[in-house]
Amino acid sequence: MNLWRRETTPQVSPLRQRITEEIRRQGPLPFSRYMELCLYEPELGYYSRPQEQFGKGGDFYTSSDVHAVFGRLLARQFEEMWRALDSPERIDLIELGPGRGLFARDVLDWSAKQFPAFAQALRYGLVEQSAHLRERLQGRLRDHFRAGYTEVFDSIEAAGAQAGENLIVFGNEFFDALPVEIVDHRGEVHVDEQNGRFAERFAPPAAAAMEFLDRYGVHPPEGERVEVPLASLAWLDHIAVMFRGQRGFLVLVDYGYTREQQLAGRHRDTLMTYCQHQAGASPYDAPGEQDITAHVNFTALRARGAERGLDDLALLTQTQFLLGIGEETQFADAFQDCRQPQERAKVALQLKHLISPEGMGETFQVLLMSHGIAREKAAPLSGLKLAR
Repeated sequence: MNLWRRETTPQVSPLRQRITEEIRRQGPLPFSRYMELCLYEPELGYYSRPQEQFGKGGDFYTSSDVHAVFGRLLARQFEEMWRALDSPERIDLIELGPGRGLFARDVLDWSAKQFPAFAQALRYGLVEQSAHLRERLQGRLRDHFRAGYTEVFDSIEAAGAQAGENLIVFGNEFFDALPVEIVDHRGEVHVDEQNGRFAERFAPPAAAAMEFLDRYGVHPPEGERVEVPLASLAWLDHIAVMFRGQRGFLVLVDYGYTREQQLAGRHRDTLMTYCQHQAGASPYDAPGEQDITAHVNFTALRARGAERGLDDLALLTQTQFLLGIGEETQFADAFQDCRQPQERAKVALQLKHLISPEGMGETFQVLLMSHGIAREKAAPLSGLKLAR
């Protein structure tokens, strides 16, 4: 049962005032709108403010913060995808929510070093809504921008308009940060304001939320609540539009679950907050100053992608995916730069964290889909080895 119902003593902030004003104008907000304001409100939301969110100095780590091998292994997989597309003169790689740009840097640098023909064909597009993060990306990837092979966009529509006919869309921990509705056994959660504090109110669930739970999730029994990620379906629609008339692959990496797991009683009430690498107590504390996430419903994403014309290749654990890619070279991508035994030992521990079930390996899942590619051409991808 969720433990974050009660808000602690509130701290007045510009974002809190902004949310309170909207509640007073329009009435209680759907939780998805509250989450959207907390994360993405210009200049004030968690991902829109100038403070660091990622790595040791931020609030959480991604796989690219652990070691460059994550980007290197994916570069190897992307190069295979390029060859599966018959090695075209141009291929566009669109990354959703690139954060600090560490993954993009690792892919671009390793591709130039190990796969020069692929690197020559590669055009790297970064889709980032935050103006502050776009500015940081320009700095971190300065040399790649100057070379003319990298571009940053403020929307997926802008990125799609510039893409060629061969495409890879990639997202790592992107969908978990999209706003969600929350359905409690008492109704759909809305956020109200009372005496300077945020308070929950319950309304009859919208038809779209009920349909989502009927098709992809579970209805919460008494004492429970579940997330309804309608925004995720909208993003899958945007991605599918990009693939119209194009050929290519979709690769999504995130922590999440299937409907079968929810039916078994797992992955309910997955909303979490993070601040300084610690799980928070309530999404209503310090709006804009902590991350808010929810696990990804991969059953919904797979079904929506198929409905929009994408071919479902596989849903694997990160362990399966990375082991498949690294098996042939025995993870030479990880150890190639090691000069001392101590360096190799350190990298081995970092790699273990990415792959082992005790680390990120079983928590994270990888969804692969394709468009306009014969299944027999996609099937040999090394990342799919352990799905067969």
